Amino acid sequence: MEKGKSKDSAGTVTTSLRVLHLDNHCSKSTPIPNSVAFLRQSQSLSSNRRKAPALLSLCLGVVGCNLEDIIDDFAEIAVAFPSDIKMVLLTIARRRKLLNDDVLIALADSSWEIIDVSGSDVSDSGLCHVVGICHNLKAIDIRLCTRLTSTGVSELLQRCRSLEILRWGGCTRSDYVVRRCLSLLEPNLNDVGGDSWEDLDAVELIQGASLRWLVWPTIDKDSQETLTSECPRIVVNPKPALLGYRGTEVPQEAVMQLALDDFVVKDIDPKTWEVSGCKPSRNALIIPAASPNELSIAEKFRLAFLDRDTRLAPKRAKNTRQHQRRAEREWVTTDMKAKALALASKANKSMNHRNL
Repeated sequence: MEKGKSKDSAGTVTTSLRVLHLDNHCSKSTPIPNSVAFLRQSQSLSSNRRKAPALLSLCLGVVGCNLEDIIDDFAEIAVAFPSDIKMVLLTIARRRKLLNDDVLIALADSSWEIIDVSGSDVSDSGLCHVVGICHNLKAIDIRLCTRLTSTGVSELLQRCRSLEILRWGGCTRSDYVVRRCLSLLEPNLNDVGGDSWEDLDAVELIQGASLRWLVWPTIDKDSQETLTSECPRIVVNPKPALLGYRGTEVPQEAVMQLALDDFVVKDIDPKTWEVSGCKPSRNALIIPAASPNELSIAEKFRLAFLDRDTRLAPKRAKNTRQHQRRAEREWVTTDMKAKALALASKANKSMNHRNL
């Protein structure tokens, strides 16, 4: 009996071995991965694994989430902060729409070379303060700053001699201010000295002599032609290319689609400081489309004409009265009958005064 059972077991094993296919190319089942494939798979998984954030980044994210609670005390507590920490707080404040003159003045550091205040409430006061401190400023973004005027922008161009990248414009108000400051970028050939063109220093010719890249999203045709003819060394709205622009590589800070301060908060998770209703403005500087409720150009001209007509109405009435009096005097002096009537009127007035 035991011999029969052993024969049956041996037959079963033999049949199983015959059915088993040892050739991986003929088998339709999933092959067993070899050591090389397993190693590659483990390397790809390890490379795709996200790096753990640093403790400093986590702390800055928490501070950014509660920024409105400490923003009034920045002038006192920001003095002891390193320059890079100040830059992070400035970037978060801008993206949370909390950046104004007080915050900018409290966080400004003399070692800064890049400043992004786009879309904020910064005015001439804050900008002039930063310009007076940051002498090595190389790139700045003031797009969509509706509180800036030509005074602040002129101060920026006149004092920042090392400025290479400038971002401005972006809305109607900013474009108006920018067009008033275009003359500061043009060469001044009236007050220069030297025996030859080679002896002239670029600083003597142009107030913003070091400016190389200009980002102006809403530039008009006339301004584009002016910059092309008068300031050929300034590249307007450069587009990154594989071989660069005119043989020169376009810096990342001059790319319109990228925010100037992206690198500052790249290691900080936006979810740690983002609040409801306020999203990180990575692409916030892309100019939005015109609102359907926006007035047409013809309507704007009509309203401007009516406003001007209303302001000039009192002056027109005054001129009309002056012309009428002048015409009456000329009529009295030229017409004999009118002169006689005028003399008779004066005589009657004098007689009445004597009788009184």
